[in-house]
Amino acid sequence: MDDVYIVLFKLFGSILILWILWLFYQSRKRKQLIEKINVMPFPDPYRDTLHKIPHYGRLPENDQKKIERNILYFLESKEFIGNHMEISDEIRVTIAFYACLLLLHLDHLNSYGNLKRIIVYPNAMVTEQVRGSSGIYSKEEMVLSGQSANDTVVISWHDAKREAYHLRYENVIIHEFAHEIDYMDGEIDGTPPMMLSHYYEWSEVMYDEFSKLTNAAVGKEDWGKYKMIGSYAATNEAEFFAVITERFYEAPSVFKRYFPDLYKELQSFYRIDPIIFELPKTV
Repeated sequence: MDDVYIVLFKLFGSILILWILWLFYQSRKRKQLIEKINVMPFPDPYRDTLHKIPHYGRLPENDQKKIERNILYFLESKEFIGNHMEISDEIRVTIAFYACLLLLHLDHLNSYGNLKRIIVYPNAMVTEQVRGSSGIYSKEEMVLSGQSANDTVVISWHDAKREAYHLRYENVIIHEFAHEIDYMDGEIDGTPPMMLSHYYEWSEVMYDEFSKLTNAAVGKEDWGKYKMIGSYAATNEAEFFAVITERFYEAPSVFKRYFPDLYKELQSFYRIDPIIFELPKTV
């Protein structure tokens, strides 16, 4: 029996050493990549794409420079795959911009460390979903403009491009990368990683508004202000978080007027006041 314990101890020790070496390798690899990016010039064609995006032009100059560095890191560390389409620099930079915008002031979070690839479709995707009620199951076709699962984000470029170049309520890139942020603590539950001291207030506000939204979705007669958020956000807490993140960045003034408590929580989490995106562009 003692021999068994010795073997298990040695095995555990070997695994621990390999894990530490792997972490050291990943840390060194990331450091080398950052050093490489810090001396890379930001390509003019990339900046031409950014100037088409309203959010970029309204960022302060220091934030523009910071997000450009973050975009280069994102592009170097993620794989882009086109499904029946070519992946252009415009596609890569636009998706990278919005992914990096969400983490712009969240330096304590990793840069989507678990994300490996972004798959881009030319148009919306049709998928089957199984729904069940009272033991009866049925298949329904769903049209999706994006999806986030495991280590992959899927984006419909037709929808993403239309939404990226104009301020509107929806933005599929923001939506899917909000899911990625949500999952950074290991669970996709509508609560992203945050300090425990802030968790109670966040949960109280989110639960209250989500409950009111689901009640409005059930009635479907008097939506009131919850029409701005919409029924899809009532699917679950994760979709609620992703949708209100869209509204926060895309229509901040209206969102703040209707949902000041939600606005306050998101502003505190993302560490940005998106009202700046409705101001005149910087020169």
